[in-house]
Amino acid sequence: MGDRSEENEVRQGGRGEKVADWVDGRLGGFGRIRAKAHRAAFPDHWSFLLGEICLYSFIVLIVTGVYLTLYFHPSMNEVRYNGSYAPLKGQMVSEAFDSTLHISFDVRGGLLIRQAHHWAALVFVGAILAHMMRVFFTGAFRKPRELNWLFGFLLLILGMFGGLTGYDLPDDLLSGTGLAVVNGTILSVPIVGTYLSMFLFGGEFPGGDLVARFNTIHVLIIPALLVALLTAHLILMIRHKHMQYPGSGRSNKNVVGLPLKVRAVKSAGFFFLVSGVIFVVAAIAQINPIWLYGPHRADQVSAGSQPDWYMGVADGLLRVMPGWEITFWGHTLALDNLIPLTAGVGLFLALGVYPFIESWVTGDDREQHLLDRPRNRPVRTALGVAWISFYLVAVIGAANDIIATRFHVSVESVTWAVRLGLFVVPFTAYVVTKRCALGLQRRDREQTLHGRETGVIKRLPHGEFVEVHEPLSQEKLHLLTQHEQYRPIDPGPVDNASGAGTRRARRLRVRLSRGFYGEGTQITKPTAQEYKKIAGEHTH
Repeated sequence: MGDRSEENEVRQGGRGEKVADWVDGRLGGFGRIRAKAHRAAFPDHWSFLLGEICLYSFIVLIVTGVYLTLYFHPSMNEVRYNGSYAPLKGQMVSEAFDSTLHISFDVRGGLLIRQAHHWAALVFVGAILAHMMRVFFTGAFRKPRELNWLFGFLLLILGMFGGLTGYDLPDDLLSGTGLAVVNGTILSVPIVGTYLSMFLFGGEFPGGDLVARFNTIHVLIIPALLVALLTAHLILMIRHKHMQYPGSGRSNKNVVGLPLKVRAVKSAGFFFLVSGVIFVVAAIAQINPIWLYGPHRADQVSAGSQPDWYMGVADGLLRVMPGWEITFWGHTLALDNLIPLTAGVGLFLALGVYPFIESWVTGDDREQHLLDRPRNRPVRTALGVAWISFYLVAVIGAANDIIATRFHVSVESVTWAVRLGLFVVPFTAYVVTKRCALGLQRRDREQTLHGRETGVIKRLPHGEFVEVHEPLSQEKLHLLTQHEQYRPIDPGPVDNASGAGTRRARRLRVRLSRGFYGEGTQITKPTAQEYKKIAGEHTH
């Protein structure tokens, strides 16, 4: 009996194994998933941490949000404030504003949790955008990961709207100023704008149901969608595995990285690091002090009001747009709101659909599991930098009044500088980035053919001084030459039987293909014959 018990203990393993066996016996297939995960390798690179920052800051958001929900009252009914903040005692405020002050001054740890929640939201959206830029510049959105790119894009949009709805819940003067801007933008939408505004605010702005409705959106709808998207995103990532950076021994058919246990330990430590940084920042850096702004009043506007950085692009476009209006069929179109709204939506839609445009242009339907070096895709890299530069210029426009007062210049001068910058800066950034990428490609070609500069100067018999070059290692040569260079699509013969739409689409595809991979868009990498010829000359 003793031997049999010992045998059972050995076979069953530890408590964790027992739990896993229990789940496998009732759900089925868990053992196979667990075995597959144990065999999996996870590429290790610092840029992959950006995605983990998104996940861990979201966990901080959920935990702190649950805590705040216990004390927050989402109502716009007026009450008399009798809390600890003396300057506002006796004033009529909404229950939302009153409960937010109660959290900040009377609940133990409330202000820390509230600020950690706000900082975590900023980190969450910032990490998503940085993660998407990493995916964009390295081509990690290619087949079979297009759907995962869309999930990440929707996470970014939902994160922005989650921040907007949460920012407006305290019902303070700053959030009310932002809501007035939101209302004006909604009203500029032709035909349906008025109905949308009435539905959102529960009547004429500011209405009486806004906080309750935004609270439902912020606490229930958006978090549920975020959890669903994050879950789908992680499932697809596990299904397709991480893409890996090119290097020795790495190909589209294998994955080189850390085992699951090692990766899990590192991720756990990184979770505590991210959480700790958020709480340290929340403890020492004040954010959104609503007691300084006071309660919202529709007849007042908070001077120097600034939105959170991720909504700055929308506010900046609104601020620098001239006050244009036109009358069309008896209706007034507020172009000063409609055009910035269209431009902002177009900016993000361009980011969302780009992978499908590139796939259509290249015609490459193969699965890709190796990342690109940004220099090897000059046009894509230049487009990404131009997108970021447009975003940053618009964010600067959102602070035109602050810049004017701090630097003692007229606000009109700042506004005009931003207006010009929205056109000049992205174009300049595109040209400069493309030239830099081509220059790096040219340097890679020279290093491949002639080797690395050693800094050693040698004098030849006839008196000429030359620098000695050292041949590159096989690993370095592989890194510099492993990438594939696409060729522009051949126009081919025009099929008169096809429709006009098909012919136009074909011509557009050919033009885009030339723009991406035609003459002047990439430096031809050395062929094996060129390398052998140069190597033979060096040998002789």
